[in-house]
Amino acid sequence: MGNSYAGQLRTTRFEEVLHNSIEASLRSNTVVPRPVFSQLYLETEQTLANDGRTENDDEDDEEGSESNSPPIPYQMKTPPEGCCTTDGFCQAGRDLRLSSLALDPLDVPPGFMLVGVKSPSLPESLLVCAVDRRFLPDERGRNALLGFSGNCVGCGEKGFCYFTEFSNHINLKLCTQPKKQKHLKYHLYRNNQGVLVKGAPICWRGHEGRVRQIGCSFTEGPVTSEDQPPNLSSHTPAASHADSTGLPQIADVPPSLINGNHTPSISQPLLNQSGPGKPSATGTGTHTNAGPPKKRHKGWSPESSASTLPESTVKTPPSSSSLSNGARSDTAALLSSSQGSSAPLSPPELCVTVPDQLLHICRLQPVIFKGHGPLPQLTGNVSEVLVSSLLQSCYLSSQTLPRVYQHYGPSPIQPLSTEMQILLTVYYLVQLGPDQVPLIEDLEQIFMRSWRESHLSEIRQYQQPQTPATQGRHYGIETSTTLPGLPPHLSLPPQSQQAVTPNQLPWLAQLAASSCGEGVVVLGEHIGSLAQGLQQTFCRLMEGRLENTSYVVIIVTAPGQETQSCVVVTGKHQCRALAENMFSPSEGLKEINHQLSTGVAQELIHYCNSLGQDGDMDSLLDSATVDSSEPSPLSSSQESSEDISLKDTHSPKDSHTQSSKDSPSPKESSSNPRDTCSEYSVEWREVRPIQLAVARKLLSHVCAIADSSTQNLDLGSFDRVSFLILVPPSEVTFQQTVLHLLNSGVLQELGSLDLECVSQREAERYVVKMDHSAQARIDNLIQEAHSNSYTLYILVHDHAHWDISSASYSSSDSGLGLVDQVLNSRQVRDAPNILILHVTSFPFALQTQYTRISPYNEIHWPSAFSNDVDLYHERMRYFGVSELLESTRSGSTLPLMRYDSSFESMASTLEERFPKLHSAVIRTTVLIQHYCVALMAASGRISDSDNLHKHTSVETLEIVQSLLTAAQQCTAHHGHMVLLRIPSLALAAWAHRRLSRVRRQLGLEESFEIILGNPNQALNIGQSFTDQIKMWLKIQDNDWVPHTYLELEALPCILIFSGAEPLGESLPRSLKYCDLRVISCSYLQRTTLEQELGLAAYLVRAESRPPHNPGPGSDLLESDAEKLSSTDNEEEEGQENGDSPLSSSQQLQSCPDSGALDPFSAQSTNSPSVLKGTMDATQSQTQVQAQIPPQSLPHPTPLHPTQTPPVSQPQAQVQPHTQPPPVHSRRQHSKSTSSGSLSPQTSSPYVGCSWARGVSRPPSVLLPRALYDVITASDVSGLPRCTSFLPHMSVAWASSFRPLLSKMMTCTEQSLYYRQWTVPRSHHMDSSNRTEGRSDNFHPRRLLLSGPPQVGKTGAYLHFLGILSRMLIRLMEVDIYDEEDINYSAQVEAVQYHPPNSPWPKLDIMRTMPFDYTIHDPKYDDISTVYCPGFKPSAEENHARHEDVYLRRRTSRIKLSKYAAYNTYHHCEQCHQYLGFNPRYQMYESTLHAFTFTHLLLGEEIQLYFIIPKSKEHYFSFSQPGGQLESMRLPLTSDWSPDCIKSPIFTPTTGRHEHGLFNLYHAMDGASHLHILVVKEYEMAVYKKYWPNHIMLVLPTVFNSAGIGAAHFLIKELSYHNLELERSRQLEGGGPAGDVWPFIILADDSCVMWNAVDLDARNGPVEHAVSLKQVLQHMEACPDLAHYGLCGIRKWSSRGLAAGIRQREPFSRGQLHDFLLLNVDRSQNIQYDQNRFTCHDVDFTLRLHSAGLLVCRFNRFSVMKKQIAIGGYRTFIIKTKMTDVPTSVGPSQYVCAPDSKHLFLATPAQLLLEKYLQHTSQKLFPLSTKNYTHPVLSVDCYLNLGPEVTVCFVSSRPHSVNISPTGLLFSGLLLCFADSFVTPGFLKQFTFLKGATLCVIGADRSSLRQTVCRLELEEQWRFRLSDEFQTANAKEDRPLFFLTGKHI
Repeated sequence: MGNSYAGQLRTTRFEEVLHNSIEASLRSNTVVPRPVFSQLYLETEQTLANDGRTENDDEDDEEGSESNSPPIPYQMKTPPEGCCTTDGFCQAGRDLRLSSLALDPLDVPPGFMLVGVKSPSLPESLLVCAVDRRFLPDERGRNALLGFSGNCVGCGEKGFCYFTEFSNHINLKLCTQPKKQKHLKYHLYRNNQGVLVKGAPICWRGHEGRVRQIGCSFTEGPVTSEDQPPNLSSHTPAASHADSTGLPQIADVPPSLINGNHTPSISQPLLNQSGPGKPSATGTGTHTNAGPPKKRHKGWSPESSASTLPESTVKTPPSSSSLSNGARSDTAALLSSSQGSSAPLSPPELCVTVPDQLLHICRLQPVIFKGHGPLPQLTGNVSEVLVSSLLQSCYLSSQTLPRVYQHYGPSPIQPLSTEMQILLTVYYLVQLGPDQVPLIEDLEQIFMRSWRESHLSEIRQYQQPQTPATQGRHYGIETSTTLPGLPPHLSLPPQSQQAVTPNQLPWLAQLAASSCGEGVVVLGEHIGSLAQGLQQTFCRLMEGRLENTSYVVIIVTAPGQETQSCVVVTGKHQCRALAENMFSPSEGLKEINHQLSTGVAQELIHYCNSLGQDGDMDSLLDSATVDSSEPSPLSSSQESSEDISLKDTHSPKDSHTQSSKDSPSPKESSSNPRDTCSEYSVEWREVRPIQLAVARKLLSHVCAIADSSTQNLDLGSFDRVSFLILVPPSEVTFQQTVLHLLNSGVLQELGSLDLECVSQREAERYVVKMDHSAQARIDNLIQEAHSNSYTLYILVHDHAHWDISSASYSSSDSGLGLVDQVLNSRQVRDAPNILILHVTSFPFALQTQYTRISPYNEIHWPSAFSNDVDLYHERMRYFGVSELLESTRSGSTLPLMRYDSSFESMASTLEERFPKLHSAVIRTTVLIQHYCVALMAASGRISDSDNLHKHTSVETLEIVQSLLTAAQQCTAHHGHMVLLRIPSLALAAWAHRRLSRVRRQLGLEESFEIILGNPNQALNIGQSFTDQIKMWLKIQDNDWVPHTYLELEALPCILIFSGAEPLGESLPRSLKYCDLRVISCSYLQRTTLEQELGLAAYLVRAESRPPHNPGPGSDLLESDAEKLSSTDNEEEEGQENGDSPLSSSQQLQSCPDSGALDPFSAQSTNSPSVLKGTMDATQSQTQVQAQIPPQSLPHPTPLHPTQTPPVSQPQAQVQPHTQPPPVHSRRQHSKSTSSGSLSPQTSSPYVGCSWARGVSRPPSVLLPRALYDVITASDVSGLPRCTSFLPHMSVAWASSFRPLLSKMMTCTEQSLYYRQWTVPRSHHMDSSNRTEGRSDNFHPRRLLLSGPPQVGKTGAYLHFLGILSRMLIRLMEVDIYDEEDINYSAQVEAVQYHPPNSPWPKLDIMRTMPFDYTIHDPKYDDISTVYCPGFKPSAEENHARHEDVYLRRRTSRIKLSKYAAYNTYHHCEQCHQYLGFNPRYQMYESTLHAFTFTHLLLGEEIQLYFIIPKSKEHYFSFSQPGGQLESMRLPLTSDWSPDCIKSPIFTPTTGRHEHGLFNLYHAMDGASHLHILVVKEYEMAVYKKYWPNHIMLVLPTVFNSAGIGAAHFLIKELSYHNLELERSRQLEGGGPAGDVWPFIILADDSCVMWNAVDLDARNGPVEHAVSLKQVLQHMEACPDLAHYGLCGIRKWSSRGLAAGIRQREPFSRGQLHDFLLLNVDRSQNIQYDQNRFTCHDVDFTLRLHSAGLLVCRFNRFSVMKKQIAIGGYRTFIIKTKMTDVPTSVGPSQYVCAPDSKHLFLATPAQLLLEKYLQHTSQKLFPLSTKNYTHPVLSVDCYLNLGPEVTVCFVSSRPHSVNISPTGLLFSGLLLCFADSFVTPGFLKQFTFLKGATLCVIGADRSSLRQTVCRLELEEQWRFRLSDEFQTANAKEDRPLFFLTGKHI
């Protein structure tokens, strides 16, 4: 619909009047109603936003005005005084709002209509006015008179002649010039209830570059001029109109069709909008609809409906089998009386005879679509007719309401009636262009939208409660969308109110068809049966009366019978496309092979060889002058082999150019240093950052499976990784994966092979092609996995969408079904150590309702750019399918993706000439003919080559010229690749022979290579080209040959890429042209389309390049560096068209985890993007316009400026090679850079290497016109049209009542969409994956990695294998504290008390050993040293220690032994029962028991709680079964069992419910033991959740904020109380009371392993891992153990045994930590300090020793402590009372003066005091700093005063063991809660330095004063009032007080 109305205006009004009159007679008995079909001539309108307004309502519309000048500033006229100025009211004060006038009767004069006016001050409301309809546009946006005439419906004032005046009257209050186009927005009409409502937008022509449509309403009653239907539809942007010259302007959306034939160089689709169109009245025979449909489609996909019925073909080829997998079954055909039918057989009298010679006379094979009712039986020449049930299945599926509308009993919602379906079908066919093929999905969506709009209110009441909450907006049933082909506001009232009657149907259908001339013929009148209609159709066909008719619709509406229908397709193009659609892809290839082998294509070959008046191709080639002294090697047999035949299909070697192997290549001279290309360089990159990120995402998903509670993967039980990569049966893909594997270093990381010996053959062991040989390889892996349970096997299924066939439906010779047979077998599924990783660019077929992959196990390739920010800093942008699409919308430059109109024209002409030949044969022959002619023209070897140009296309000539000249521009002869995609192997082999022959005859064998890419064969390259590649890659191996396309980097070549579909082959970065002109247009599935387009996917350097001046003659586009780096506003781009789902799993730019953004898009249509990364950007148009003559030279020079030397190169970061890389290990040059990539080096601006220019720019793609139109069309959501196609041939839609994909969906949401709306067909491998009673049947160890083609997925999953292996090794290792003991004196007495090999300490000797007060544990290197008389500190050590206080502690990675303790992440089979998986007891079954005892020190009863699992109740005694807990059972001293530990193990813990090492099953080596976790009350639930089979001791609530001291205090006191209870129980039982075992174990929650010293080793003492059972049984067996108060073991250090003499003593007395064996009986009177947070164990040990109890450390054993960064008792948070947020409060603020205003802290007072003393003791005790010989005297307690201060501990208890104070001068005195044992006399035995500091600590100020008085401290110490302090606690938090003084 251009700007010219030629041939249309004279009929416009006539047709409108005609329609009105016909409508009136058909539909109404009163007044003329609104025409139903006016929407057939209109284009689409705008999408309604949520508030009912259109998207662009607020935009200014300047296009519809008389000029395009900028808006004029406007000052509104001042209203008259006294008039009303209220918004929504006129100046007379009358209400004009639609909401107020909706029910009022309004006076509308004849010729006027009611219109809704939009006021800027009332955006939510419309104002009502009456306007003369002559000044408003008609339905096509035309014929509106200039000016205005309107009335005010409020006050009734009439005759407003100017809109400015009228706008003032109705108080619009505008700030811009009033324009009727801008403010008169909507038609208003009365609905069935008589309510005035908003209708369709007024269709102002050119407004917002669009033409609006008006809907129809099948209502009865008076329909006046203002009666318009409600606008319930959506709007899609239409194109800007073409100008009168016929060249369309390139806008955001492709333009309308130009009347008449299109210009060949136009690359926009001609039919692109959904509005059905009126035919142009031009005189051309090929007229098209002036109103283009929204989308253009090439084929009606046979697999596009969920309920696809099998095709009923009337011909003999096995074409119906491809459609026999629909959801409903149907028999094969309605062929003859012996063949079945999907409907009951018609009576014999209704048979239809197909006339003879139908195909010969009509040159087409009609296709009959079954519709409603049984199709009559066909007889006669049935082989020349095809019958399809696609339309019938679409009707059926559209009438099957979803269950959501059936939940609440009888529903007012009814499916579309038969009549309505037929009518909508006619509408759809009418609006199709002459070259368009009907697409079932379009029609299905038309039905859905019509149904939704007719039941809008009813649907809404069901939609809200029924839509699952998790699906959000995307998965609701009702989605208002504009659909292709549907008259966009066909809004039908509910069927119960008004329906199309059978009597009206034929008239309405004929009326609709009348708008397109003869294009659609409706046979409805006087047709008594379908048989009669079919017979009439055949007669008309034979008589030639349907020459210009594409579709015949037969409608039978006999009274009293159901309406019947069918559609006969009679258009030549449509019949051919639909016939070929009926073949499955494999059958289509078989048909092609059949035609080639039988020779029926020979006539086509000879026809194409003829060049008309310019002679014959063969004769011209024979006359070509070849500069070669050798005779032509082509023999007669080779001449004939060029004829199309099947022989030699798989052996291209026979026809390979011989001279390339036999004669020396002239390019070998390039080995001369002068001839090397300085720009060619391999940039080695280990792994790209984004690949590393994806590998980590994969790893995190694996860890998530292991961490879940389902026990499906026990990572902790594996010690190594093995893998097998399954690839499709393509030799190139196989070798490519092996190459990536070799270069990734994974094999070395896994430890399978040494670095030096990784060879190609060894790497091939890890990759397997999925062919017949694969079964044995995978069976071996399954057996290996079964026998090696400690190895984790990863099965990587690469290119996973390739074979998804069910094994039960696949024949053994097809090779399909193998994946199902292997990966879904029970052995693989049930093996706990096999994990499957599916990798694909097109995951849709694996995302169905019956998928085996959990949505949580999907990993989508992330977006590399966000708002133009490079998230991964790799300076690479992915250029994929969405970017190709963007290039078609960009602007003035030639898009990267385009079609070749001259090729299409010639192919369609030949398709009509040869109706029996398959279109692939015709198109391939034409294409190869074009290439051959282009080679002849470009070579300069043909004498008269000027005339050859017209026999090829401009595109092909450009490709060939670029190929030939590129290598000549580079000194090293670097060139680029042309990919020629020919799916048929037979056609590809013929094309290879034909091109090779032409190349040889033209003498171009050394210019470029021609490669046949057969997936079944290895790559075959001529020797001279192989030598060239070896020289470029610096490969020394004489036997090396390229195995992959990646290794053909920079080789000038034509790659004929064959095979039914690409099988994962990666292409080099030198790919410049991707010629897809002969791929099939029949199979419109998303996967099929995207994988073909994915061949052109590319990684482009994203760094910006500096501007420069192009050299003389340079191509401007190529030199425009800014364009390369000018990127779109990514948000804007996302809103306009998004990263389409065409780029596989990185579909949408708004998707946070979706693909990379577009590096080549433009900011607007005025700033075009660089669309071509090659030299061809403007060549096509240049040649058309300039017609530059070719050069007739032996070595052609550039034909146009684009082929002169380039200008600047990307700034690639390249490291110069110092030496050639190894032959196999450093050869990575991948355009997908799965593991590496090539990039050009920065060089001089005028170096002429074409390859270096090309690697930073994506290739150009040539498509068939039909596919181009489909792909570039957009859905209403802005997504490419093809995204709404069926995702894969093996799946079906679950329902027609599905929403469209949304542009705003993320990748995850798209997956959920397909999981909800697709079901696998019966031959899909997932179709059997259903389990009754389960909502899902996911395989727990199955992952899916999806990412766009060529983006680097192989490198990502290979890196994942490496880091998974490293993680498993790390899982077997832990970080162990590895620190050397501190504070060892340089002077150690060389006294040996015990023999080194003594098993146990001797009591007498231990009593004579001195007690070592010094602390040696390195974790305490930041606390005060305890004074020990014999210790001589080292000054250096102290200094170093102080410097390192805040540094990280030293650790070592140690592999876990089999006796390790584990956290909650460890799950092995042996642990199941230990962890609570006991079949006798239900999991988590435990009981809570209270236990109360009284303690004098606390002065109150203590109530503790035990949580005791049922399985552990035998460790306790109860008053009765299930009754009151009485005590914890203890063994007798005399008891002994080899599998039993007598001492209960208590482990206090906090914050480590996941990470604490409480699983002692392996550490105990299976021994029976009692283990109790001591937890705080608020953590009880979480510990119980993670450790359901452990006994918990829950501390009282008051200890929730207490430290470790409180836990140990309660454990010890509880144990002693329990000991007494057990002794009483023994007495009651008659046993000796003193024989109860009195020991308990206090173990830290980070003890991971235990070691013992082996003194008998040959090379000196050696430590080895032992079980905790062995350690404890040895200690418990110690003689005289009852005499010891406390025993322990040393802490492990890697340098422990190297410490020499001090470790020779097997036992010692000193400080003990972490792992203690405590005698609760002997230590009854020494308690842990329950208030302590730090150093409580030092304090306890010192008091224990001073009480005279023996402390013994077993030096033979050591404990390893794991570094756990989370939780623990040492994590303290100091926070203020004001907020819970931790604040940085300095230690000086921990105390304050009493009664002062200070910031109070919400921290226990004891902790504040301890921290204050630790950090400020240098100020408090200045004389003590670094003064070891003058320590601070601490009485009865040890407090940490910081590392600079030494503390001397003394006990005031009588008979205590203390250091002799004789000769000691103390620098301070610390009295903490001094009790009655501290007396003045006790203190007087100690001597203090003058100025020594006194610190007295008490609970309150009065106790401080009492202590000072009682101890007579004022005699020797001076106090000041300012020396009294308190901790910074509020009164309710009971602060502690302390007083300081100085010694006099």
